[in-house]
Amino acid sequence: MATTCTALLAALTAVSSSAGAQSAALPPTSSSTRLELRQPAAALPRLRSLLVSWRGELIAEHYATGVRASSLANIKSASKSIIATLVGIAIDRGQIKDVHTPIATWFPELRRDPDRRKQAITIEDLLTMRSGLASTSGRNYGAWVQSPNWVRSALARPMVTDRGGDMEYSTGTSHVLSAILTSATGMSTWQFANTVLARPLGFTLARWLQDPQGIYFGGNEMQMTPKQMVAIGELYLKRGAVSGRQIVPATWVDTSCVSRTRSAFDADRQYGYGWWQQQFEGGTACFAWGYGGQYILVFRDLDLVVVATSSTTVSEERRGHRRQLFDLIEQQVLRPLRAQSGR
Repeated sequence: MATTCTALLAALTAVSSSAGAQSAALPPTSSSTRLELRQPAAALPRLRSLLVSWRGELIAEHYATGVRASSLANIKSASKSIIATLVGIAIDRGQIKDVHTPIATWFPELRRDPDRRKQAITIEDLLTMRSGLASTSGRNYGAWVQSPNWVRSALARPMVTDRGGDMEYSTGTSHVLSAILTSATGMSTWQFANTVLARPLGFTLARWLQDPQGIYFGGNEMQMTPKQMVAIGELYLKRGAVSGRQIVPATWVDTSCVSRTRSAFDADRQYGYGWWQQQFEGGTACFAWGYGGQYILVFRDLDLVVVATSSTTVSEERRGHRRQLFDLIEQQVLRPLRAQSGR
């Protein structure tokens, strides 16, 4: 375990220093509206950055000591939302037929599995975490990432429910999607992401961790700058379009933010196609979420994107970091902007 963790840290250090990561181009702020968040943000010791984009303009930008705008953040499980977005693009390009396609199309060994239910698992089941396969997350995560074949290990998990049932949060589920993207597009997930998503948005994604077979990690460890995260949020705010060019199908963006299941640990958190939904005081967010407090929050009714990155060394539930962050967003961002909007 110690050797594996050391190797993972070394790999992440290498990709974090990649010169390929560029800042996303955002328009300069011309609005008279500015939010001063330095003092409330500084009161959250684990918060590393907090950016607010309203009506397409960056009206607040805070970085903790030692963090710069160009600093790469490990967005942890917010990676799952990016993978889901790439699946939607691949479907639009005809590289994947549709969300109802059985994943046995790419993994014929599932047809030989003693549990015949695995044959019926679809792309949509993976996107919504309702494949029925036992989780590779939580206490199972360490053993899973130490396995010699992450995809095979995830698919070999026993069925704990029928497909389409309750949500079973599992990073392995999203990693299988990355393997499907690699096969369906003929590119690595990193290459595909840069070609169809990042570069059209004005930046280049840094390389991130790969599994023993070379598949880019599909559910964790992506590296992005806060402004790149804002660009993703703005893309979802604008229903997949940027500068008149449709990058992600509008219907896919809309569908991703429709609840199909909910977290077993927090009934307030609902889940669509790789994106979460939750009611905040003063607005409903469709958002990407990663361990420790990595967020891309999209409030469509307010024309608002809020991005936060935090320390990844400990759960955001420890010492109330999540609640403090959400309180800050509700009181210092949502309330004044809603008041100014007259909504």
